[in-house]
Amino acid sequence: MGAALPQGWAEEPGQRGGSWLPLFAMPGRPHVGPLPELTDAERTLATALEADVTALAVEIGERHAGRFHYDNLRKAEALLSERLKAAGYEVEREAFEARGRTVANLVVERRGTTNPDEIVIIGAHYDSAEETPGANDNGTGVAATLALARAFAARQPARTLRFVLFANEEMPWFQTDAMGSLVHARRCRRNDEQVAVMLSLETIGYYDDEPDSQSFASFPPLRLLYPDTGNFIAFIGNVESGPFVRRAVGAFRETTRFPAYGCAIPDVVEGVGWSDHWAFWQEGYPGVMVTDTAVFRYPYYHDPEDTPDKLDFTRIARVVAGLEHVVTHLVDDP
Repeated sequence: MGAALPQGWAEEPGQRGGSWLPLFAMPGRPHVGPLPELTDAERTLATALEADVTALAVEIGERHAGRFHYDNLRKAEALLSERLKAAGYEVEREAFEARGRTVANLVVERRGTTNPDEIVIIGAHYDSAEETPGANDNGTGVAATLALARAFAARQPARTLRFVLFANEEMPWFQTDAMGSLVHARRCRRNDEQVAVMLSLETIGYYDDEPDSQSFASFPPLRLLYPDTGNFIAFIGNVESGPFVRRAVGAFRETTRFPAYGCAIPDVVEGVGWSDHWAFWQEGYPGVMVTDTAVFRYPYYHDPEDTPDKLDFTRIARVVAGLEHVVTHLVDDP
């Protein structure tokens, strides 16, 4: 089931008629060569990102709705709610049941001024996999979502901008009725909300400048198109979300000197739907994952050693600064 684009957002050439052909061509050129000096704002952002990841992965640690770490999940929920309130938001607690335990998504938004019925959702899951503190997966995505929420707290976007921190993305909840993002996506559909696009910020903190540090195990043809050095950020969607992958990559490359690549490929390819954007696909909404590619690069994926010391917070800050431009484009582009 495809979602209609908001008024004024035409389909990209080659996508009309529901074409299923893979979409690889992206606007602009990826940054190559040395990275520029960090700005003062990016240094401050890196410090804030590290503090938020440390609070989740070190001060709280393993957190999920399982028998032994449910209390930690609730601690994470309380911490993140306070962070959002401190940024000036009124926080909605979207509670639901998971095997007899109550868990909750946290929802905040800035109402659009000229197109309030069109909603752009930025989200990340705050639970961790079992037996891991979840610094990169997905403390980095949560910290980035918090940073973007702070950046837009005093702005007046044209479209409604919604930030959601999801419970229960990890197994055994992944792609089940108790997956937090699926709970929210279904509510959006029940309420007949026009979700223009959802961006899932998923595992964005690990970068490696060594050759052959990037794997293409799930879809080998990508090796012909993308570098084998794992020092870039990736924007990934299914074919139906291809126009929004292009918009996101184009806005990022236009404003940010950091390597970024994108692709829109059939969702049957392993890994394409491995995050909360998948839930929005199920309800006919476009969804794009922003990621360092996780298991295809990160040696500590779903591992007890997924700790903050493995991560590059200066590069995360560059990515988040670029995502601020992407979000601005998505909510304000006419």
